[in-house]
Amino acid sequence: MTDQSKISAQDLSIFYGANRAVKNVSMEIRENRVTALIGPSGCGKSTFLRALNRMNDIIPSVRAEGRVFLDGQDIYAPRVDVIDVRRRVGMVFQKSNPFPKSIFENVAYGLRINGVRSRKVIEQQVEKSLRGAALWDEVKDRLQTSALAMSGGQQQRLCIARALAIEPEVLLMDEPASALDPIATQKIEELIHDLKRDYTIVIVTHNMQQAARVSDFTGFFLMGELIEVDETGTIFTKPTRKQTEDYITGRFG
Repeated sequence: MTDQSKISAQDLSIFYGANRAVKNVSMEIRENRVTALIGPSGCGKSTFLRALNRMNDIIPSVRAEGRVFLDGQDIYAPRVDVIDVRRRVGMVFQKSNPFPKSIFENVAYGLRINGVRSRKVIEQQVEKSLRGAALWDEVKDRLQTSALAMSGGQQQRLCIARALAIEPEVLLMDEPASALDPIATQKIEELIHDLKRDYTIVIVTHNMQQAARVSDFTGFFLMGELIEVDETGTIFTKPTRKQTEDYITGRFG
């Protein structure tokens, strides 16, 4: 594990029309670490997260100011290949969204649209991705059954496998366990812990206990501003800002 920066946001603001949802955020995302983003609803966490792979671009009224560097390259620079950015920075959403296809085809989908034609390569990559998402042993005998027949927790891990299949470098997770029961949540958390060996992970969570359990670094957002970011142990035991302390101790939010 290294402590070098994988993603660097510099003075990043995101606007929905005239409304500034994220205000001049500067933050380093460390390589092969889990960074959690916490804060009350509507404070800009998810908007900031989606800015890290230009997912906000698909919303007509949204624009970004500032810079986001991925390995030193500004992903908002002119002529940047947005498709390539999204391949390198994968995304897992709050609500699991498997396609109405077989388990196998869900994972193979990204490979196919990226031009992979070899059946053997696809089969190897599907198995590798399902193993990476700690799902292979549960589904290896029913790869041709519909993904929609899986449990909620399995569907969410399938979406993680689908993101892993195209071999991203970074995984963005927007409240990946918020709709899951405690047992499925624990599996997702264990998975995040395992995945950081190979990936840089940024997770938005409403659950502060989850942030404390899974992350190495935590950033606290409030009203669109990044109030404080530090090692998770420090944020939860010795925050420097009173707003952070008030939020963590449950005085508001």
